[in-house]
Amino acid sequence: MRDVTVEATGETVGEAKWAALRELERLHPGLDKSAVRFEVVTEGERGLLGVGYAPARVVAAVPEDFVDTVPVDDSDAAADVRGLVTRIIAALGVDARVDVREDDEAITATCVADDAGLLIGRHGQTIDAVQYVLNVISHRRGDEPRKEVVVDAAGYRERRRATLESLALRTADQVRTTGEEVELEPMTAVERKVVHLVLKERDGVETRSEGTEPNRYVVVAPAH
Repeated sequence: MRDVTVEATGETVGEAKWAALRELERLHPGLDKSAVRFEVVTEGERGLLGVGYAPARVVAAVPEDFVDTVPVDDSDAAADVRGLVTRIIAALGVDARVDVREDDEAITATCVADDAGLLIGRHGQTIDAVQYVLNVISHRRGDEPRKEVVVDAAGYRERRRATLESLALRTADQVRTTGEEVELEPMTAVERKVVHLVLKERDGVETRSEGTEPNRYVVVAPAH
């Protein structure tokens, strides 16, 4: 019997378990919570003075028989994303379930698979490439309102967020030291927003986005 799994992070193992359970309940409202099992991947570390912080990570799993199947009610755009992601991961040889969530800003396709590492790839190269292709297709279609497409698996995007926050802070220190602006790598609108928010209240620097989608990027510059 196959398990339905969700990976989540938190400042503590308890918070990570709560986040994983909440995500399972969101995806499967008929979930039998008593059947959920938790595996602690990492217990996390609280770095000295906040430096070197690493979140706790857990995987929550429940047998499919304990999950009620609920009808999928996708918008046309979300249905397109679901179909494209399903075909791409099948071509990659990954056996996964695709869960799609849509809000005002983005369509997020989360791939639940035992071999999620194959989809993510080295340093996230494969999953980022899949996400890039989907955003190119979305932008070329010119659908309105246009939404970013986010592809996730095994909590990769949360780890990516932490990486972006660390990159933003290091870049801000570099800009303050050298007095010269720095262009970051191309990012989706969701990722650029992470950088902008992290540096919004940072003294001595300011940020702006430049370029055209899907190759738009953030510039970190000395504050005027």
